[in-house]
Amino acid sequence: MVGFDVIDFLQTLAERCVDLLDVDAAGILLADPRGSLTLVAASTEQARLLELFQLQDEEGPCLDCYHSGQRVTCSDLAAYPQQWPRFATAAHQMGFAAVQAFPLRLRDQVLGAMNLFSATTGLPSPQATSVAQALADVATIGITHERTLRQHQLVTEQLQHALNSRIVIEQAKGMLAERGQIPIVEAFALMRAYARNHNRQLSAVARQVIDQDAVVAELLNSAPS
Repeated sequence: MVGFDVIDFLQTLAERCVDLLDVDAAGILLADPRGSLTLVAASTEQARLLELFQLQDEEGPCLDCYHSGQRVTCSDLAAYPQQWPRFATAAHQMGFAAVQAFPLRLRDQVLGAMNLFSATTGLPSPQATSVAQALADVATIGITHERTLRQHQLVTEQLQHALNSRIVIEQAKGMLAERGQIPIVEAFALMRAYARNHNRQLSAVARQVIDQDAVVAELLNSAPS
């Protein structure tokens, strides 16, 4: 029986945020033991690129949310560009006009943050905000899992495993996209479907893609014609 796959869980959660809330994209960042944030899930390619820009530029709502441990909201990035000027410009280029960031908290420890992006301006309803924070709490519970709630060391190991796995997955989907001349999004979807159909962890499939040409061929052959 395959174990709990935290990356697939967080990717599913990001996608469910878009389904359940009045937002157009979602992204989730986790901190490593040194406090450096890494992207682990994004519902769209635009959200992924914007999150990566935010990390590279060290400016944006998710970073503020992580460092403060508090929810961060901007209902109109064009009206308040001084808050994160470079991030606001990048968000506009990606088609986003508003953003909310929610902390992933375990007691007094902030494990990361979840970003929700909207193509239109405006504040979400109090009910939607409550649901979003509940989903962020679900993410926190999923990351720590039942065992890690008892020992801080286990929390650290689980987080580091998730971060390491995501690096391998990013490398693999880039390789698969290049080999098959397909979009990054499609390459990721193929790996994810293969992992589920074969009862494998996504990170294990990614390592096979990197190490074995046969798996690359099998994945590409499984793509819808």
